[in-house]
Order: sequence, then structure tokens, then C-alpha cells
Amino acid sequence: MPPNSRAGAAPFPAELAGAMPGLPDPADLYMALDLGTNSCRMLIAQPKGSQFHVVDSFSKSVQLGQGLEASGFLSRQAMRRTLNALKVCRAKLDRHGVKRMRLVATEACRRAKNGKSFLKTVARETGFELEVIAPDEEARLAVISCAPLVSPKTEQLLVVDIGGGSTELVWIDLSRVQKIERPRAIMRLKTGFTPDPSSPFPTAHVVDWISVPLGVSTLRDQFVDVDNDAARFALMSCCFEECLAEFSPYEAEQTREGFQIIGTSGTVTTVAASHLGLVRYDRTKVDGLRMTSDQIDKVINKYLDLGPQGRRADPRIGNGRHALIMSGAAILQALLRIWPTDRLTVADRGLREGLLYAQMSADGVLEDGVY
Repeated sequence: MPPNSRAGAAPFPAELAGAMPGLPDPADLYMALDLGTNSCRMLIAQPKGSQFHVVDSFSKSVQLGQGLEASGFLSRQAMRRTLNALKVCRAKLDRHGVKRMRLVATEACRRAKNGKSFLKTVARETGFELEVIAPDEEARLAVISCAPLVSPKTEQLLVVDIGGGSTELVWIDLSRVQKIERPRAIMRLKTGFTPDPSSPFPTAHVVDWISVPLGVSTLRDQFVDVDNDAARFALMSCCFEECLAEFSPYEAEQTREGFQIIGTSGTVTTVAASHLGLVRYDRTKVDGLRMTSDQIDKVINKYLDLGPQGRRADPRIGNGRHALIMSGAAILQALLRIWPTDRLTVADRGLREGLLYAQMSADGVLEDGVY
């Protein structure tokens, strides 16, 4: 399946940005649910200034896309696991009395031949009406979730969201935006990748974006028949790099000065936790951490030295991620081979946060302050 790429993407329709009829109460709770190829994630939050305060959360590895690459269908076991997780989310929603929400599904439900049928089952058994969002919207939501992590020194920004079934890359030129306005300019991309020429605010220029239909699950499944661990890793990394050939910044040489990559995914946060030596994961130490290409390479080489059994036993990787970490690391290594950087920023945030920002901003309950 070829990557999706289109720099001139249309703005979000108001209803897709999360706007709801009626005057919102600033005390209202909001819910965002992201059903991906590998995980089911949910956040319930309340607006707080230009950010939000998390009231409740849920994250579960459901492996919805397990076997999808080979069969084209969601398996019964995967759908059962996912339904059980969604029922937990439903209980939390009912407990908190949340009325304002956005519930989305991504690559697995986009690709599966029985994806629509499964979503009807979800609606029947949980009451959740999940919408399957397009890759360009998935990319935009990932970008705006990372706005608070954009450095005022950044002139060229690459946001990378490594998912279970796909990977989104968005390249943004901030060189014409005043330094103090750069995080806010990223947040304003919620209205679309094509800036509004009548807007009085500074705008970020999206040079190009791409959605590669390879994530940690789908890339691993393509090379599951390769026995040698190091050879499989090398093949995965080269395969992913080949998919970037049509991404316009692929041939562009970048200086490290003024260039920032923000990586949002379980792969990036796991690599960061390994770099810090965290046996127990601590989001406060990981989110916003900056790493160099050399530091990331050191962690990945350690993973290779450990081998499959060593990675399984390593508490910094964890039982839930050891089978997927090398496919994610192969994607990360390919990116750093093309664009080496001393400023890769680790983001423990993603689609859920983007959904919340978009809903709250559309409802007018977020202040336009410093992110």
C-alpha cells in the first residue's frame, strides 16, 4: 500500500474538529479515545488555561491488528480483546458523566475488510460510535499535541508519530514565525495544513506530510520469516527508508542548528526510558526529554546486543513492548540516518491529546496563552 502524502490538505470541518452545539461550560469534562492497531487509549480531561488537566486515563495493548497484514481481517481474538478494553472506557465515561467527546479509530479499522462490521459491533455492545479518521487528520492531531514541546529556537520541525499500523511524518517550516510565537503557530494548524491567508496570526508552513502504511506491528509482520535478529532489523530499517522517497524533504540536507525532531510513540518513550535507566516508567522524566542521535544509536545497539530473549527480560522495555521495539527502532534509526539531530524531543503524547486540544479549542474553552 503506497504512502499517503498531500501538503495542501483541507481544514477540519467544524464537526470533525470536535465542536459541539450549545454553549460549553468551562468546567465540562472532555473525553478522547484513540483505537489504534496496537493499543486502545483514552483520556478524560478538564480545560485549564491554555492546557488541560487529566482527570482519568486508560491505555491497553489490545493488538487489534494482529494477523491483519497476512489475512486482511481483524481476528476474533483481537476484536474480543478490544471490546473488553472499550467496555472499561465506557465504564469510566459513565462514572465521570462525560458529555463532550471524540472517539476515533485509525489504520487497523481503515484497512481491515471487516473493519466496518467490527465498529457496528462496538456500537451495539458499548454504545461508542467510533469514526475512522483519514491519515491527514491523524497527522494533524499528532502535530498539535506536540505544540508545547516546540522550541522557540526551532526553524525546521519534523513531527513523527510511529503507530502500530502506520507512521505519520509532518515537516514544518517555522523560520518566518517569531520565536515566541512558534508553539502557538503549531497549535493553529488544527484548522488545517493550508494556512488561512486572512488570518492575523503568524502561520507555520507545512512543507510536506506523509503517512507510511508501516508501523511497529505491520513492519514486524512483513519480516517475521527472517530468523536472524540483526538481519531482520536491517531489512526493516531499509524497507521503511524506501517508503520515504516521495517525501519532499527526503533529499534535503539539514544542519543540526535550528532543526528539531519530535517523536511521539511507544517506541520513542521506551528508548528514552532505556537511556535514562528507568526500571519503572516515569512520564515526568520522559515527556520533553531531548536526546541526540548518538544517544539513541547507543540504546538501539544495546537492544541488538540483548537479542530477543534479553529484550524480553529487560524491565526497561517491558513484556508488552519487547516484540515490537525492534520494528519501531528500525523506523527511528532510518529517520536519524537521513536527518541526524542533537534535538530529538521525546513526546509522551499523541492522538488523544490532539483530540482534546482540538475539541476544547473549537469550543472556545482554552486560553490562547503560552503553551
